[in-house]
Amino acid sequence: MKDEPMISRILQSIFFKNATGKAGRYARNSGRLFELAKDVVGKLQRVGFKNNLSDFQSSVQVLIRMVRAYASGQYKSLPWKSLLSIVAVLIYFVSPIDLVPDFLPFVGVTDDVALVVWLMKTLGDDIRKFSDWEKQEKTINIG
Repeated sequence: MKDEPMISRILQSIFFKNATGKAGRYARNSGRLFELAKDVVGKLQRVGFKNNLSDFQSSVQVLIRMVRAYASGQYKSLPWKSLLSIVAVLIYFVSPIDLVPDFLPFVGVTDDVALVVWLMKTLGDDIRKFSDWEKQEKTINIG
């Protein structure tokens, strides 16, 4: 197990499986999605990701915007499977006890970072489509 890449260990962990099990219930309830987004924002502020993790913070913020846009009904082009993956990762992210517990200084967020990086790569097309939609919405609302 020690030689396994971290992402494999995370995806196979009881903690991620638990988050995945909850994802469907969250995804079907816009109130829960908004609450999850709020919890994620709170954790980002509490943990206080510094400059060296600004890309990570930006990635999480894109995921939050995707969840909020889906929950509000503004953006429905997100495939269900992708939504479930995003929700599972965000549930894992806000959980204080996971593969690497968050209370451990410095290393406590390494599993969260690895998981978000993996998700951004895995859902690259869906994230690009959302970003394009988001830019178009801003153009429409400004113009």
